[in-house]
Amino acid sequence: MPELEITLGDRTFVVACQAGEEPFLQAAAQILDTEATSLQAKVGRLPDVRMLLMAGLMVADRMAAIDADLQQVRARMAQMERVLQQSGAAGTAQRALDGLEMVTLQLESLAERVQAQGG
Repeated sequence: MPELEITLGDRTFVVACQAGEEPFLQAAAQILDTEATSLQAKVGRLPDVRMLLMAGLMVADRMAAIDADLQQVRARMAQMERVLQQSGAAGTAQRALDGLEMVTLQLESLAERVQAQGG
């Protein structure tokens, strides 16, 4: 089982993972490190457990907001698909396609936000 050395805040930890999962662990550690570093800059040095708890909660909060956005986009997309399926008129179908294009743009924007946050 591979072991990786990761840095969170200004502290180094050795963690094990399954073979092949190293890039995912490193990416997750980078996201957590970003939050831990930000937290330390704001409040100073914290005990390891408290720093990890607060950084984890900050990451979870961001992920919950992204998940809520994604659910809204999925609901809008489903609505547009229903309109398209029920529509026989070209104009209505075109409006539905336009709506799907808008949803696609929203998904791309959401993906960019996730990538910008290190995910």
